[in-house]
Amino acid sequence: MGSLCLFAFPLSPALWFAVGLLWILDVGNNMAMEPYRAFVGDKLPESQFSIGYQMQSLFVGAGILLANASIFLFQDWFGGGQEVDGAVPKWLYYSFFIGSFLSIATILWSVLKTPEIPPTDQELEEINKHKSLPFLERFKVPFVEIAHAVKDMPKFMWKLSGVYLFQWYALFVYWQFITPLFRVSLGFDTSEAAAQAAKMSTTYNVVTAVVALVLVPLTMRFGGKKVYALSLFGTALALFSIPYIKDPVYVLFPMVLFGIGWAAMMGIPYSMVSKIVPQERRGVYMGILNMMIVIPMGIQTLTFGPIFKNLLGGDSINAMLFAAVFFVIAAILAMRLKLSDSKDEYPLDA
Repeated sequence: MGSLCLFAFPLSPALWFAVGLLWILDVGNNMAMEPYRAFVGDKLPESQFSIGYQMQSLFVGAGILLANASIFLFQDWFGGGQEVDGAVPKWLYYSFFIGSFLSIATILWSVLKTPEIPPTDQELEEINKHKSLPFLERFKVPFVEIAHAVKDMPKFMWKLSGVYLFQWYALFVYWQFITPLFRVSLGFDTSEAAAQAAKMSTTYNVVTAVVALVLVPLTMRFGGKKVYALSLFGTALALFSIPYIKDPVYVLFPMVLFGIGWAAMMGIPYSMVSKIVPQERRGVYMGILNMMIVIPMGIQTLTFGPIFKNLLGGDSINAMLFAAVFFVIAAILAMRLKLSDSKDEYPLDA
């Protein structure tokens, strides 16, 4: 579903059609990526959860870095200039088409090349019992399971949802306003501002790829909560500083802190959650964790327009500072994460 939307996106005949495809693409990508998170917990022993999820963080950073670099290659290979009549350049079409192919190809590779863990006799019995139910009953089962999982969700995950609310709200603000910010803070035109934003993305993803595995021993030494919270504070510091740096080279330096924060965000929470939820419900809870990402983004989309206009004066610098404050709140809430003293739970408070 996501690959088809990605393929069709540059062919959109109208803005509303593109927006619809973007929403479906987001849903499809989240549905496709969620099993990868649960898969780490299913395939690795608990002692390797941290390194498993940080490896995913490393590959996320490396993948985004490769995608950013590919833009320049595609412009050279397929034609990079804007057409005279204002049409979308050819290289942009190919970017979406190649991305669509890689999306489905990599998922198929994972499905075909990764052996499934054979179900136990009890699990087989449950599967066969499910197959024997009427269609409507089978249709309701996943929703009932999700409702029960939410009802029984560990207190830690409820607290983490507060962290995620502010964290992902702030990230969405950053992604939306980093380009407009450079038009104000650096005096760039739209094209120059977009190019500078791409350099920022490249920089923090290089850092993410480099430091992702470094966070593993730090987490084991100091505890996931402390490393996670400190990384969020560092991200806040980066966003506070960006609007006031007037040099296009020096403004890349805060992305070191942002990259460390991004590496932590993409790995540490998943490792912590995997260690506290029942194995048979790990997939469901990883899906709920994904919902904790999507819902704040939806809230931001619906609420930040009036906030930006009426509270922040339509100023992109204020928008970036607003995001920084939200990261500070997320970091404070992360420091308040606590688990019980169960021997099976993750040593967050170490």
